[in-house]
Amino acid sequence: MAEHDGPILEIENLSISFFTRLREIPAVMDFSVTVQPGEAVGLVGESGCGKSTVALGVMRDLGVNGRIVGGTVRFKGRDLGTLSARELRAIRGREIAMIYQEPMASLNPAMRVGRQLMEVPMIHEGVSAAEARARALDVVRDVKLPDPERILESYPHQLSGGQQQRIVIAMALMSKPALLILDEPTTALDVTVEAAVVDLVKDLGRKYGTSMLFISHNLGLVLETCDRICVMYSGEAVETGSVRDVFDRMRHPYTQALFRSIPLPGADKNARPLRAIPGNFPLPHERPPGCNFGPRCDYFKAGLCDAGEIPMAVIADDDRHFTRCLRHQDIDWAAPMEKADMTEATEPGKVVLRMDKLRKYYEVAANALFGGGGPTRVVKANETLSFEARESETLAIVGESGCGKSTFAKVLMGLETATDGEILLDNRNIEQIPIEKRDTQTVADIQMVFQNPFDTLNPSMSVGRQIIRALEVFGHGATDAERREEMLRLLDLVKLPREFAERMPRQLSGGQKQRVGIARAFAGGARIVVADEPVSALDVSVQAAVTDLLMEIQRKQKTTLLFISHDLSIVRYLSDRVMVMYLGHVVEMGSTDQVFAPPYHPYTEALLSAVPIADTRVQKTRIVLEGDVPSAMNPPPGCPFQTRCRWKAEVPGGLCEREVPPVRDLAPGHQVKCHLSQEMFDRMEPVIRVAAE
Repeated sequence: MAEHDGPILEIENLSISFFTRLREIPAVMDFSVTVQPGEAVGLVGESGCGKSTVALGVMRDLGVNGRIVGGTVRFKGRDLGTLSARELRAIRGREIAMIYQEPMASLNPAMRVGRQLMEVPMIHEGVSAAEARARALDVVRDVKLPDPERILESYPHQLSGGQQQRIVIAMALMSKPALLILDEPTTALDVTVEAAVVDLVKDLGRKYGTSMLFISHNLGLVLETCDRICVMYSGEAVETGSVRDVFDRMRHPYTQALFRSIPLPGADKNARPLRAIPGNFPLPHERPPGCNFGPRCDYFKAGLCDAGEIPMAVIADDDRHFTRCLRHQDIDWAAPMEKADMTEATEPGKVVLRMDKLRKYYEVAANALFGGGGPTRVVKANETLSFEARESETLAIVGESGCGKSTFAKVLMGLETATDGEILLDNRNIEQIPIEKRDTQTVADIQMVFQNPFDTLNPSMSVGRQIIRALEVFGHGATDAERREEMLRLLDLVKLPREFAERMPRQLSGGQKQRVGIARAFAGGARIVVADEPVSALDVSVQAAVTDLLMEIQRKQKTTLLFISHDLSIVRYLSDRVMVMYLGHVVEMGSTDQVFAPPYHPYTEALLSAVPIADTRVQKTRIVLEGDVPSAMNPPPGCPFQTRCRWKAEVPGGLCEREVPPVRDLAPGHQVKCHLSQEMFDRMEPVIRVAAE
């Protein structure tokens, strides 16, 4: 196709509705955005705001119920609405490619990776199998996968999540598309893999001159990836502009509220707590008159903001900066956020949990995938874990997938028993007592809040009944009336209206379901709560509310919180101490201030460098880890991190490859497992720096 001079993608006044038997549900209204050649545009907003619907509208893939009811989508000047199904097929995949959130949904599990890659140019361009294979090898090298020949012969299940996502990116790039649509492409990936994938997408965008529409709820990722940004709320674009203009000179109350609800450097759970957006996201058929954000806005003015449709207004002197706010010139955008209620930092109390040299090994058949049999191999999931946790303390446990975080949680909960070592709860050994043999008080003392609130509630039981059921199991209350009263008190504790007791889980939002999960965890008066990625499935605005709720309950109940997470921004905000795990080992432990400032373990340094931070003042040293976390079934000799460590050459004599490092104290309470000399640690520089205002 001939080169095109104008915008690659022009979406103008697009409106998309879904039709049910009862009504038309408008999902996207009056939406406009332009993507220039070689430009990356970020589309951000909460779940349900219409981001993915816009992408599916561009692809003309809205299913049987979806329909474009207004506006136009032009690709290289051609109105996609006027094209036949055959013409659209020729454009999809070849000129417009889409990368979805879950890589396995895009790969055929029964077909080798090479064959799937080769199909793209063979179908779209009619090239020979030999040329298609040569191109597949090139693109696998481009996405920095090791041993391309082996990768092409592999099936998808033989690759890690990060490798699968790279293959999906390679597939999208096989025909050198002019437009790449990425729908939350890194949500399921570790922060280190995410950093590598983001760098990869940027490099390939430059190499192939590809324009990008990048859909994400992660503002830090958008800052690192995109040139321009479009903020969506409830089906509408509410602010668009260059990334710098929108981040530094935001002119819509929703954009401002989003930034106030994410833990940027300087946020402090006691002195400068996050501010959750009040109220709830409106359902598509219950939008308010006038401004959709009006009921949740600090600057709402009755008679003005709810009087009629609100058009996009131009912000003078900025680069194509628009806002859907009638009061944007009246608001003092430089005014500091009203001080939230400051809270006293809680002093950690007595030690309630102690782990000493805990090990958890699994024996698996070497060919377990094919029916077992043959020699067994040992998976070393946890290796000599030792730590203490105190009353009223938040201890964060961080590390990539496969580092042993969840295994340790299972052993603590009694879902698994330890191979070796001790777990002491109030000086009682519990490491060999499975949950079915634990007494009711021990089960009540250690409770868990899970990552996905959708999977942890019984869909056929009301909210109140699920909490009462937990109270019955824990022997709480002598009568039904007492248990009902305690259930209502727990709903008050997690800030849910009491009438929610009669609701079914399907009638609740993700954040509300997570609150029910927290209420249930505290039904037995839990003293230790293991929170396994409790906010990663939630929107940023809901994350702030749930995080502060956990902090408030902790202050009231003196709970010990073990917070498992890969989101180091939230860890920095709410933890008192941090434990960094890699391949079953604790490689660093200390107070939050100690772990987030040099000197650090080389793995901690790489983790911090990979965190996307939504602040234009932040400057980061880029340390992209090569390769994946090694298998716990076949760990490397010596230091577990030595295969990916950028400092290894500084240690003489191949020590890192021969010996597991000793645990060393860098300062009181701060320990690392590393062979680096004190002189090397003293030379370390911070990887995250905040420029002066």
